Amino acid sequence: MDGYTYFGVALMRRPSPRLADGIVTHIERASVDPVLAARQFTIYQETVASAGWRVHEVDPAPEHPDSVFVEDPLVVCEDLAVLTRSGAAERRGEVAGVEATVSTLGLRVARIEEPGTLDGGDVLQVGETVYVGIGGRTNEDGADQLEHHLAPLGRKVRRVALGRALHLKSAVTALPDGTLVGLPELVDTTGLPPIRQAPEEPGAHVLPLGGRDVLVSAAAHETIHQLTADHWRVLPVDISEFEKLEACVTCLSVLIPDRPAPPPA
Repeated sequence: MDGYTYFGVALMRRPSPRLADGIVTHIERASVDPVLAARQFTIYQETVASAGWRVHEVDPAPEHPDSVFVEDPLVVCEDLAVLTRSGAAERRGEVAGVEATVSTLGLRVARIEEPGTLDGGDVLQVGETVYVGIGGRTNEDGADQLEHHLAPLGRKVRRVALGRALHLKSAVTALPDGTLVGLPELVDTTGLPPIRQAPEEPGAHVLPLGGRDVLVSAAAHETIHQLTADHWRVLPVDISEFEKLEACVTCLSVLIPDRPAPPPA
């Protein structure tokens, strides 16, 4: 043992050579540099690992341009892995490799079945509350199925109607203390707790890494300043090539905290 304290496993998937062909919905398509994207992905991995997570790579899916956004095919809650069914039909083939990985990690597996659709980017877990964005990628049936899967774990699902946002976590994420941060104008805030207004679009996306560590896009200059002033340990990462495809810092990983070992029989 090296004496280092680890929080758990961070699932990631290397970018496809076809990354530049990824889907864009609410923004204009911009040229993506695959070499720079690969470099940024490596730095993202290193940054998450530096915060105490063991990086575990899902097998690449080069035929799927958006496969690097490993958050979408999977929702993990405690020891349960829910394999999703994207509202974007061309992304559904990404699930197979993710399923193989979560099986090797010993997680129980459930699925979102037709006619339900769900993307992991629409699922924001805050304590025992799970907010699910209903929009282009996730429908009511998908939210109902997720609620059914998570109810035995004591989770309460709340649905959030989306405006001009690809995913719920494109608009709203949560700090480690549970405070919601984001762009409230992009969602129906009915039934939501107060949302701390992000001073810029990339600042709507934060990824808690344990303790006071928070991963934030390097483009969110004012947000980095504010969070640092609030005594969060901010870890900025440049993900500019992925942001050209409507991605954010949450999209590139799925964090699976270590679970305590069961008591001896």
